[in-house]
Amino acid sequence: MRERFADSDSFSRIRPKGGARRGRRSDRFDDYEPEYFPSEQAELPEESDDFATAPVTDGPAEGDRWSTWDRSTPTEKGPEPRPDWVVTELAAVDTELGIVKTGKEADVFLLERAVPGTERRTLMAAKRYRDAQHRMFHRDSGYLEGRQHKESRVSRAMAKRTAFGKEAIAGQWAAAEFGALCRLWSAGVAVPYPVQITGTEILMEFVGDTGGAAAPRLAQLRAEEADIEDLWEQLGRSLSLFAVGGYAHGDLSAYNILVHRGRLVIIDVPQIVDVIANPRGLSFLERDVRNVGAWFASRGLPEKRVEELVESLAADARLR
Repeated sequence: MRERFADSDSFSRIRPKGGARRGRRSDRFDDYEPEYFPSEQAELPEESDDFATAPVTDGPAEGDRWSTWDRSTPTEKGPEPRPDWVVTELAAVDTELGIVKTGKEADVFLLERAVPGTERRTLMAAKRYRDAQHRMFHRDSGYLEGRQHKESRVSRAMAKRTAFGKEAIAGQWAAAEFGALCRLWSAGVAVPYPVQITGTEILMEFVGDTGGAAAPRLAQLRAEEADIEDLWEQLGRSLSLFAVGGYAHGDLSAYNILVHRGRLVIIDVPQIVDVIANPRGLSFLERDVRNVGAWFASRGLPEKRVEELVESLAADARLR
């Protein structure tokens, strides 16, 4: 499988990960602990020639791990109806093909999920949030206003930024992004389809070509490659759906919007802002539009169109 992607010219954009990990022990049984191990082993009979001496593993014959589909609960899987490309067969295996993007809070990997011996396969983006010691959630305070934890002691710890509170904040981001993607995708917003979440790993639609090349960010498009009017209209439709639902992206810019074959896709939504509950909701909404609007204005979009969108979204969100 790796060879198929490695032969593609476009695959050179993905930095390959370390060596293959075929045959490693499955992490399905990490929580299993036997109750008793005898301190002295009984003498075993001599090994029979009838048995092969090859090492025994419980990993898949190919790929890095078994599919994790059955490790997610129904609420940890993407909304229905699911796209046809989502592979749900339990016989599927996951093969990691390289790293697509690194970030302050999480890294994104290219993953293939396939059923061996069949044509059933798909590429996904695996977004993995780092552990609490290595994350850099430097904007937590503003985004978390209006969010509440079901336990008041956790909410207090988060507000005071105690060590426990920081752990709780870090643990919320993967779940927050997955939940946001599910709501937004169901509402018709142009976001990647969220396949599933397990712990701090989100598997989602890979926005790119079948050779493994990720779609470029809006900021990377050359003027001659971009249909400014069409992309602005697409952006306006998605942001309107955000606003009608009572949300703002919270950190929108030309760097977290992808453009694949003319289709605009918004990514990176863990900090999604409830513009009603958050006292700074309107300012987040306005900043989103003006940040990305600056890119469009620099390529010929009239400035007044940016301000018109700000006013329109504020009305959609019932903030004016």
